Parts: sequence; C-alpha cells; structure tokens
Amino acid sequence: MRFESLDAAHPALFYFNSATAHCTYPDKKVTKADAVVAHMGSLEMSNERDINKMLVNQVLPTCQLQMGMTELAPGSVWNTMPAHVHSRRMEAYFYFEVPDDQAVCHFMGEVEETRHIWMRGNQAVLSPEWSIHSAAATHNYTFIWGMGGENLDYGDQDFSKITDLK
Repeated sequence: MRFESLDAAHPALFYFNSATAHCTYPDKKVTKADAVVAHMGSLEMSNERDINKMLVNQVLPTCQLQMGMTELAPGSVWNTMPAHVHSRRMEAYFYFEVPDDQAVCHFMGEVEETRHIWMRGNQAVLSPEWSIHSAAATHNYTFIWGMGGENLDYGDQDFSKITDLK
C-alpha cells in the first residue's frame, strides 16, 4: 500500500487508531456516508455540532474500538459539555481543521480538579477512563474521537454538572 499527497501544498494526513481485540470481524470500508449522525447542541450554547458515529455497533460489528468524527458548526466552539467520563473505556481525540493562528483548550482530569492542555491542529490527546474530556477553542474545529474498552454502549456516560467542575 502506498500513501502520498496529490498536492504537496496540502499534504494528506494519516491517522491510525487501534485497540486490542478478542475476536475477528470481516473487513469493511466505512465512509462518512455510512455514519449514524447525531445533530447536537445549539448556536446559543456555542456547541452546535454533528457527531458522525462511524465505527459503532449500529454501523458494523466491533470488538473494543469505537470511532467517529465531530464537526462543530461555524460560531460554535464547545464540544462535549457538560463534561463526562466513560468509566469502562478510554478516549483519544485528534483535533484538525484548526486554523494555524487558533487553538483548542482540551479539559481533562477529575471533576474536583480539572486540568487543561492547549492543542493545535493535527494534534492528539489521550483521556483515561477516569478523566473528564471536553474542549473549547478560539474557532470552530473538527475532531476524530476513538474509544477503546469493553463497553460498546455509546450512550454509557457519567455526566458532570457544569457547576461542579473545578
């Protein structure tokens, strides 16, 4: 297999996400057109977005890996608020479509003691199962999320009240 850019001024990117597996399933190409799309949030709350669930049980059988892509609408900067944890799986975020002069502030840690990391475009961050994850940016952005763990129930989340975050 060969991976190359058609336009050197706009180089192609390769992002790889994996998790251990205890069974096998047939290979299947999944495109954005195959995704289960959830339109969430609102412009008034600065979090209007489309969550494209691509590697989830509603699209194809998967062992421990779930993946998708969230696209924030122009004028929206928050994702995943209120913050939450997935107590039985970790999550990785890969931020892109972030203008060079802008940044994403990724929040993580425990509800009682959060931390933040300033991210640029084409950077990834890992969030352990005990950590909240949320982000806000200075511009709308897109990110790929990947979750690894034995719990494949996408909706299994423990939400934190915004007023409890410290």
